[in-house]
Amino acid sequence: MSLSRRGVLAAGGAVGALAATAAGTGSATASPAHGHGPGRGRVRTGFDRLAADGYRMLRGQKVGIVTNPTGITADVRHIVDVMHPDPRVELTAVFGPEHGFRGTAQAGGSEGRYDDPATGLPVYDTYLKNGRDLADVFTASGVDTVLFDIQDAGARFYTYIWTLYDCLEAAALAGKRVIVLDRPNPVTGREALGPVLDPAFGTFVGRREIAQAHGMTVAELALFFNAEFFHERPARLDVVTMSGWRRSDFFDATGLPWVPPSPNMPTPETAVVYPGTCLFEGTNLSEGRGTTRPFELLGAEGVDHRWAAAANALRLPGVAFREAYFAPTFSKFAGKTVGGVQVHVHDREVFDPVRTGIALLVTAKQTWSGFAWRPDNWIDKLTGNTRVRTMIDAGADTDAVVRAWQRDLSAFRAKRRKYLRYGG
Repeated sequence: MSLSRRGVLAAGGAVGALAATAAGTGSATASPAHGHGPGRGRVRTGFDRLAADGYRMLRGQKVGIVTNPTGITADVRHIVDVMHPDPRVELTAVFGPEHGFRGTAQAGGSEGRYDDPATGLPVYDTYLKNGRDLADVFTASGVDTVLFDIQDAGARFYTYIWTLYDCLEAAALAGKRVIVLDRPNPVTGREALGPVLDPAFGTFVGRREIAQAHGMTVAELALFFNAEFFHERPARLDVVTMSGWRRSDFFDATGLPWVPPSPNMPTPETAVVYPGTCLFEGTNLSEGRGTTRPFELLGAEGVDHRWAAAANALRLPGVAFREAYFAPTFSKFAGKTVGGVQVHVHDREVFDPVRTGIALLVTAKQTWSGFAWRPDNWIDKLTGNTRVRTMIDAGADTDAVVRAWQRDLSAFRAKRRKYLRYGG
């Protein structure tokens, strides 16, 4: 499927258009990236550009938006609070994902159906809804266009990208238009890493066959999903890209404010390690939930200094491991002091989070006799296959496990290339 790159946005939107549509998918081209970060210009998100253009793409449309607390402007106002009183846009509904629109729910929870106290807008719950059920929600809301604006974390098992996937499918069923407002991948968009999901293991932490660290923005993923997975019935899709973002940028180079996209993603540093250390959700070790350093602290009762020593002996690039002791306030080992490691990334340019996650699984199993997978084999849902678990159980080392997914990863990297919308 050919994807249009027509349309440019000059300052204030005086020239060109924000988005163009071709064969059911569209993309707004970003204005030339002049750089950003220290001494450079600020990144403008998809919403920033939509608003600067006077919401022209939304004229004559009843609009609903899928968003959460990360849907903010550069001056930290929520975009719903910005759009609601603006006469140039008719915002009539909000759709809340996991954790809810205002972010009041913990992992695995949502806020349900209610009227937002700040705006009076009806808020519909989308969590764990897909297909016809979600299409019925869109139909009941009465909207013509569904906006999507949520900050992603860059990992396949971060559920917001599958909310996006479900919205595309449901919008096509309901005859609604979708516009995705882009935000940065906080861990760069340089490269895809890790195993590619086998669709036999599809769940809400990975519906379809993309890499564990996909290296794409939400707008790029929307284009990918719509063309690759919904080509028989694509959504009417437009995307509004950012300006000023480069693929090599970590979040702190953007000049944008960070809002935790979920309760256990408190900092951009959390996002750096998350694509690898989230695998510990599939074990009987704590992944650091209930601490101030989730996914950086890992451990269990009975783990001692040997784990950090074994992990450091691998001399993994860009990272070191400190023997650590901590007491989670909730989740695994709540109220108990456990031993383990703290992951310290000292050179994120060469750090490979997925390889590091595998190395930590291998060394944890080698140094702690109590190591076990979750009884439901959740690790297979996170890695997207049985191979990681069975190879580690068979005594494979880190290099062997990583080699096992390279062929599938190379194919995914080649496929994703035509959907990438940023250089650098």
